Amino acid sequence: MKSMNVRQITLAAVVGALYVTMSYFSNIFGLSYGYIQCRFSEALTVLPFLCPVTAWGLFTGCIVTNLLSPYGLPDLIFGSLATLLAAFLTARCKNKWLAPLPPVVCNGVIIGALLAFQETGFGTAFPAAFAFNAFTVAAGEALACYVLGMLLLEVLVKAKIMPEQLRA
Repeated sequence: MKSMNVRQITLAAVVGALYVTMSYFSNIFGLSYGYIQCRFSEALTVLPFLCPVTAWGLFTGCIVTNLLSPYGLPDLIFGSLATLLAAFLTARCKNKWLAPLPPVVCNGVIIGALLAFQETGFGTAFPAAFAFNAFTVAAGEALACYVLGMLLLEVLVKAKIMPEQLRA
């Protein structure tokens, strides 16, 4: 990856700050952590489709958000890495309709597994708990990414908010 200029770093920082603010706002309604997660901030996970440097802001914002997670250090580590992986995959998408898919899949699988492990360990109930948690997390993520995220993409593309010099 080539080095980032000041404008790109600033954009990543603003995205990270927005992610934290929107996540904490979602938490007021009990939507940020747990089985059914629909963080409003997850709409921002489509931004790497337009500007890949925003992946670093999303990752940093997720770390700060997960400091308050009731699932502790595992969520801080694996939840944040799930967001980073999803952001890098979103940046590689060629079709805007596929841009929300990496966050849905990554969070469904990784957070679903984390929640299932927290509930059951790797016991005999793990597969059922994983299936349930993966589905519910992915459903909330799909709502945030495909509804709010696609709306955000449309607005940014039409308004030409993401200038070419910010794209990596």
